[in-house]
Amino acid sequence: MVDNIDSGIKQQELHFPMMENDEYQRAQNHEIKLGKEEGLDVSIYANPQFSWLQMEQIRMGLKDGLDASVYANPSYNYETMRQIRLSLYSAMDLIPYLNRGFADDDLGEIRLALLDKLPIDEWLQDNMCAPQIHEIRIGLCEGLDISVYADCGYNWMQMQEMRLGLEKKLNVKIYANRLYNHAQMREIRLGLEAGIDVSSYCTLVYSATDMKEKRQGIINRMKASGSFSEESNAVKAEEVEELIKVNKSVRRNNANNTNKESEKSKKTIADSFRKKEFVISVEENGNKAYAYIPWIPGNVVTKEDIYQDLERRAIVYGIKQEAIADLIDRKRLNERVLIAEGIPAKKGKDGWFEWFVRLDLPRIPAPLPDGGVDYVNIEAFEMVDEGEKIAFYHRAQEGSDGKNIYGETIHAENGIEKKPLRGIGFTIEPDGATYTSKMNGKFEFTGGRIIISNMLIVREDVSSVTGKLEVDGSVYVVGSIHSGGYIKATGDIIIEHNVEAGKLIAGGNVMIKKGSCSKNDCFIEAGGEVSGSFFEAANINAGGNVKANYIMNSTINTMGRVIVSGSKGVLLGGKISAVKGVDTYNLGNRLHLKTTLDIGRNELYEKAQTDYVERREQLLSDLEALEREWNKITLMYSTGKEVPEEMQRKIYAAIEVQKQKLAELDGEASKLVNLTEQTAKEPVSVRGKAYEGSTVIINGIKYMLTAEVRRVIFKLRNKQVVMVAL
Repeated sequence: MVDNIDSGIKQQELHFPMMENDEYQRAQNHEIKLGKEEGLDVSIYANPQFSWLQMEQIRMGLKDGLDASVYANPSYNYETMRQIRLSLYSAMDLIPYLNRGFADDDLGEIRLALLDKLPIDEWLQDNMCAPQIHEIRIGLCEGLDISVYADCGYNWMQMQEMRLGLEKKLNVKIYANRLYNHAQMREIRLGLEAGIDVSSYCTLVYSATDMKEKRQGIINRMKASGSFSEESNAVKAEEVEELIKVNKSVRRNNANNTNKESEKSKKTIADSFRKKEFVISVEENGNKAYAYIPWIPGNVVTKEDIYQDLERRAIVYGIKQEAIADLIDRKRLNERVLIAEGIPAKKGKDGWFEWFVRLDLPRIPAPLPDGGVDYVNIEAFEMVDEGEKIAFYHRAQEGSDGKNIYGETIHAENGIEKKPLRGIGFTIEPDGATYTSKMNGKFEFTGGRIIISNMLIVREDVSSVTGKLEVDGSVYVVGSIHSGGYIKATGDIIIEHNVEAGKLIAGGNVMIKKGSCSKNDCFIEAGGEVSGSFFEAANINAGGNVKANYIMNSTINTMGRVIVSGSKGVLLGGKISAVKGVDTYNLGNRLHLKTTLDIGRNELYEKAQTDYVERREQLLSDLEALEREWNKITLMYSTGKEVPEEMQRKIYAAIEVQKQKLAELDGEASKLVNLTEQTAKEPVSVRGKAYEGSTVIINGIKYMLTAEVRRVIFKLRNKQVVMVAL
């Protein structure tokens, strides 16, 4: 790690708070150095929260004179930044789409559609993915009636089959059924392309393989009977080829005649205006005309010559008589002069939302001078009252028409209306524009959705006297938690001061602004993150990361990572089990207090794997039962018995749902495996000192420190825990 970014880049020069230099990786240093050499304001991206790829996108935008602050947000990955940067070159605004939850390749497809001026907004749905948007964009480019398939109920492969059918001018409504998978759709489409009757196999009872066999069987029988022939296609191909040859011949003849006429015309003009050389050029799609008179001995051009040429070109609007007079009277030779200008059409302003609540609450706490995190002063949420006005929608405005220099009206585009906001906990007033809260609660705006959830505000300390608090929503305690305090919430739990003892159970995150200090009688469980200024003798179980400025004598179990910030941060005593790893400044102390880190494939990981196996077995059992029912229906159908279509649809849909659940579960298991593989690259990072008495266990392999070391990474190598210099 480079100790300093660059001799020319100093903190006092940049005038912004920076983390310690050793937080920067070489690639980050390189991007900052390049920006400095290019004379850019590198303070916009000289932040360790940006990866070097993100820094590169910001630097490229600054270099091209763009407002890179639009996308200089650590929560945007580099591909999202790249798409926003590319959109700025074309004066497009992708931020509204980003706020709706689109990112990365999704934004890329939207950008390409907007670049081609396609009405993508009419068809875009919030939960569409990039391949689905791609199919819609291609359909719009080809002028197809995409209303048949522009529905997120279809996956992108189903959409593709319907688009291919529309390109062949087929009646795709025959197979526009969500219950058909894309392979079944393909067999029906191929049958329609071949001109055969698909009704004999166009049913959900048949799999794609069955359909293929029946389609090929029909074609083979038609060939045998002589009713299906590929010769007609060959004849058509010959006719097309002949037609192409004829067209080429006609074009050649026309070109020759045009050239002869052009040469004759040029000669006539040259004879008539031998000493009246000037050029009138029309630019910007007929919105401006410029005159240019070259300096040539004996060249005399009059106002009448200019007006005659304007009349010949049918330029009748926006003629600048004073400019023409100035051009001739002052003999402005070898100079382009604007002599006619139309009125451009003005697009109407797009609809927009005016917000009456804050959307820009910082999700990342402010850094402290020592590199720690200020959990005390962070504003964790925005509260709204019942009936409070949240937002107002200003409707799109009509555009104003323009006129070109030919006197033709240029029709303006009207502004684009935005879709109504979606979410829960609010109402839209009868005017269709005013959004108000249904309740007193916590306001969030994520992924383009408004979420107002119930939040209980406790304006006193919570203890055994208060009793148990169980809330469907979030809880905000203005005071502290004392012995016997108990809170259980489906959402977040936020404690303004301290937690001394008690039990906190949250479906979301737990934030203790000042921290927790107890005698091992503080218990915290969270489905998400747990954060606080410090934790002493706490027992924590979390689904996400655990963050603090120091942690002492605590027992922590997390599927995420334990992060201790700041140059004074210390992880001391207790046992830490973290699947994703540990990042701390100091580990242990000079008194050799026993500190154990159990990273990677530990008991938590094994428990998650066991849970996965049990859930998978249950899903497989349910799926087998459904498939047995489906086989019964198939058997009944083959014997000529009627089976209600509704029953077929329900069982088929249930099978698809179970398969989807199985795929999602396998995806979760794969993520869990990948998690530990990524963790293995940098499982334990100590940026300060690691003391004797600390034990590091990675994937079950133990290593005990026998001496003090500085700035190291503990990782696995050849089935051994080794130390690598940071």
